Amino acid sequence: MKARVTVTLKNGVLDPQGKAIEGALRSLGVEGVDSVRQGKMFEVELATSDPERAKTLLKEACERLLANTVVENYSIELL
Repeated sequence: MKARVTVTLKNGVLDPQGKAIEGALRSLGVEGVDSVRQGKMFEVELATSDPERAKTLLKEACERLLANTVVENYSIELL
């Protein structure tokens, strides 16, 4: 089973990389961008076809390694 995990900074957490990207877009003449927040995306191949087992495995992976849950949120999408 394939899955996608998206990790983003929580609201209120400063995002200097997003600000740098925002500034770079402006300097390149890209107009209409109000703000940018950066994140991470992981595509994971799982050795299970059980959706509940897959979600359990991915939640553990996020809580232990993929996301810093103090400052980041994560979402899990089974594909």
